[in-house]
Amino acid sequence: MSDLSFDYIVIGAGTAGCLLANRLSADGSKRVLLIEAGGTDRYHWIHIPVGYLYCIGNPRTDWMYRTAPAAGLNGRSLRYPRGKVLGGSSSINGMIYMRGQARDYDQWAEDTGDPRWRWEHSLPHFMRHEDHYRGANAWHGAGGEWRVEKQRLRWDILEAFSRAAQQAGIPATADFNGGDNEGVGYFEVNQRKGWRWSTSKAFLRPCTDRPNFTLWTSSQVTRLHLETLADGQPSCTGVEVWDGRQRISASARRAVVLSAGAIGTPQILQLSGIGPAALLHAHGITPRVDLPGVGANLQDHLQIRAVFTVEGVPTLNTIANSLWGKAAIGLEYLLRRSGPMSMAPSQLGAFTRSDPSQRWPNVEFHVQPLSLEAFGEPLHRFPAFTASVCNLNPTSRGTVHIASPDFAEAPCIAPNYLHTEEDRRVAADSLRLTRRIAAQPALAPFHPVEWKPGTAFQTDEELARLAGDIGTTIFHPVGTARMGRADDPLAVVDSELRVLDGRGGTIRGLRVADASIMPRITSGNTNSPVLMVAEKASEWLVSAAAR
Repeated sequence: MSDLSFDYIVIGAGTAGCLLANRLSADGSKRVLLIEAGGTDRYHWIHIPVGYLYCIGNPRTDWMYRTAPAAGLNGRSLRYPRGKVLGGSSSINGMIYMRGQARDYDQWAEDTGDPRWRWEHSLPHFMRHEDHYRGANAWHGAGGEWRVEKQRLRWDILEAFSRAAQQAGIPATADFNGGDNEGVGYFEVNQRKGWRWSTSKAFLRPCTDRPNFTLWTSSQVTRLHLETLADGQPSCTGVEVWDGRQRISASARRAVVLSAGAIGTPQILQLSGIGPAALLHAHGITPRVDLPGVGANLQDHLQIRAVFTVEGVPTLNTIANSLWGKAAIGLEYLLRRSGPMSMAPSQLGAFTRSDPSQRWPNVEFHVQPLSLEAFGEPLHRFPAFTASVCNLNPTSRGTVHIASPDFAEAPCIAPNYLHTEEDRRVAADSLRLTRRIAAQPALAPFHPVEWKPGTAFQTDEELARLAGDIGTTIFHPVGTARMGRADDPLAVVDSELRVLDGRGGTIRGLRVADASIMPRITSGNTNSPVLMVAEKASEWLVSAAAR
């Protein structure tokens, strides 16, 4: 570690950080340092798709966060998984490839005043790194690093649910990613030949042999180095890192890029004196830049899990609860890389309106041929399927705030689920919609019975309270360092992802590129939109270096 001076320092080897490291180190004249708090991804359960069951809640791969007790969840606290390993959350997530809706990005453009965020200008950045199994067309790319495949499984109960959804008025779709994701169909997944395809495999492995690229693992950034230039503009010149034994400083000639995610990024900013002044003072940190929006605007998708018992049709509950069934599952994966061990956590999806008055599809279903009491617990011993539904556009907003000046202490995560009347109404309507689908003729031969939450609950008040009892995160936190216009009091970065200085300018040499910059959560799973954000960030960084 004789020379700790780099052109670029990227903090976090997760979804965005791996792509950024790849793109920035492509120029052999630029030295790039990528810093990851977690370890390597040499763990077999990362790569077997069903291994998310063994990675979430495992300190080897997960930050092991928990949320603060929430009034909207009737006082409950939730486990809040975030990847702490090369590849970040792409190494432990549900592998679902989902861009959201075109209107999401058009709204971002409106929020920032920058038309470059519109759907038509963002689509090429999705396609640039895509390798879609059907090949290139107007909506998809081929030959990129990010592999997209169809799932390698089939379940009769999922086919029946799909037909029931269509009978309930939801059209069938073969592609959720053309800008309008309304419909029911199977999710496409980030896998290659039955193995998980993480951003570590896709983007990091190809650049590890580059002589201008350096990777530090098991190294946690404790704070950013900030200086004040002669004109009063703050400047980020590097980082301080704890490697498990000592604090090390590294400097950046061109830029430091925060890609630590919607939880890690606001924590690092606040520990560095960038954030709400009152919060920083309360923890004995001298405010360097008073930015009230750092840690505000937290949004997430809360899923409400309805379980239906069935008869006369196989589900994973009945198969996986026998020794012969487990053996057959293992053998199928060993020989064909298919079957339950290749399953994403959710296989069938549907996007629709919670009630006809909605202007666009505002709820997403994740449907699974299994049931369990809670994520990570054993499967039920009776045949059943689960239809989880989430509000795509929640109006509730939460916070991520440091709990102390100690970088090793987890921040306080308060998503504030079901805080607004609108979110509670959508939750109640969503449960009614689930019941309507389950009552369609296509499912009748299997005699579905609502086991959870139970038909005793019918009124808006009962269903909203019930949603608080059974709702769980679907692991999509965003928004805690949001993009915005200069007059937005809660904006943290501008439309080119440069961190604001609180005085109408930006902090020199500091950008954010991860899920935290989203002004509004996308209408679907959030992993692939983060890659699009990183593609834009890499272009702007390279362009700035050329000037």
